[in-house]
Amino acid sequence: MKLRQLLTTDACRKLFEKLYGNGEDCYRKQLDRYETLIQNYINYFKEEPQHLFSSPGRTEIGGNHTDHNRGLVLAASINLDTIAAVNKNESGVIRVYSEGYTDVFCISLNDLSKKESEKETTNSIIRGIAAQFRDEGYQIGGFNAYIASDVYVGSGLSSSASFEVMIGTILNTLYNGSKIVLEKVARIGQYAENEYFGKPCGLMDQLATAVGNTIMIDFENPDSPRINQIRFDLAEFDYAMVLINTGGNHIDLNDEYIAVYNEMQSVARQFARDDCRDLTYSEILGRLPDLRKKVGDRAILRAIHFLNDNERVLEEVAALEKGAIERFLDLVNESGNSSFKFLQNCYSIRNPEAQGIPLALAITEMFFKNSTKKSACRVHGGGFAGTILTFIPKEDVSAYVELMTAVFGKDAATVLTIRPVGAIWINRQISKISG
Repeated sequence: MKLRQLLTTDACRKLFEKLYGNGEDCYRKQLDRYETLIQNYINYFKEEPQHLFSSPGRTEIGGNHTDHNRGLVLAASINLDTIAAVNKNESGVIRVYSEGYTDVFCISLNDLSKKESEKETTNSIIRGIAAQFRDEGYQIGGFNAYIASDVYVGSGLSSSASFEVMIGTILNTLYNGSKIVLEKVARIGQYAENEYFGKPCGLMDQLATAVGNTIMIDFENPDSPRINQIRFDLAEFDYAMVLINTGGNHIDLNDEYIAVYNEMQSVARQFARDDCRDLTYSEILGRLPDLRKKVGDRAILRAIHFLNDNERVLEEVAALEKGAIERFLDLVNESGNSSFKFLQNCYSIRNPEAQGIPLALAITEMFFKNSTKKSACRVHGGGFAGTILTFIPKEDVSAYVELMTAVFGKDAATVLTIRPVGAIWINRQISKISG
């Protein structure tokens, strides 16, 4: 059955409801999106694609900048995703066209060496993933792909991890019989971003994207993080999760993210520790005068944020498991305040005039004052620019979206839902539903 026919089956409708939500309008929107994807593949490659893939974005619910210091994170896959139409090829070349880009990303599998000139480019990600597949002993081969995404670039929803996990899932499916576990696919994506792209990210983004649903990740052992599924359904409490995109972008902020990691590490090293996971606040307090001279105040504040937000993740999970929504919302607000005051990732000191995140938080908190129920907001993801995440009563969503759209522009507000699965091969999922 050709892909266009597959999309019209009852099984596909059921899958789309699972991935994107209920309703005829939602189904038709996604159907149009996938049909456009297929047509664009045909336009570029002059052949019918045989495979469809989907890799979600992710939201970070708890634990801001904790993963890279062996901490705890609460995260979830979301209803926004990267999708791809794909065919194998026999040329030994990976060719990727991506919606919004004019040039093809093209990597020969004959040369997978790291290239300094490719750093911070899409080609470096693809090359790094293919190289690590090969080095781990997995099969690799060429493919043609056309990719489209509604995971906004630079929004804190991890469009990069969504893309990385997509490339890994394609190689896993086409050349490895889907036998590689999702956690390994995630780790390979992280490797490519760290070593080939040149960004020292943690593993949280890739794991949340690959595994899917709401998960608490414990990075105490970074080589084998513990993953626990968490039951989390805001709809049960008549609440919604709304993301506000302030219009900032993460693309030129690598040095800010690197500084967070380096400064936390600098505090840990003063105690002969590998990272902040093994520190306590009393140890820091006992050496403050000396630490201020050796690492500076901001590094100390960032380490304190880590310790507090790491513990806060456990409290958030406990609140969710008890159905204590108000306690959970209090903890989200505490995390947001800690990120602003101690982690200091709500705007870049290189451009202090641009403070989209603080402005969005200020307007949101003023809006909350008129609500009859408790609400919560915080910086979302890496920070310094981009997005905030809010948890608000459903009855307030329309007015809130209208307000934030007026300030930050059309499509600035997105109501997110949690997707129950991570990266998938669409063909297989439809077949499973069909029986």
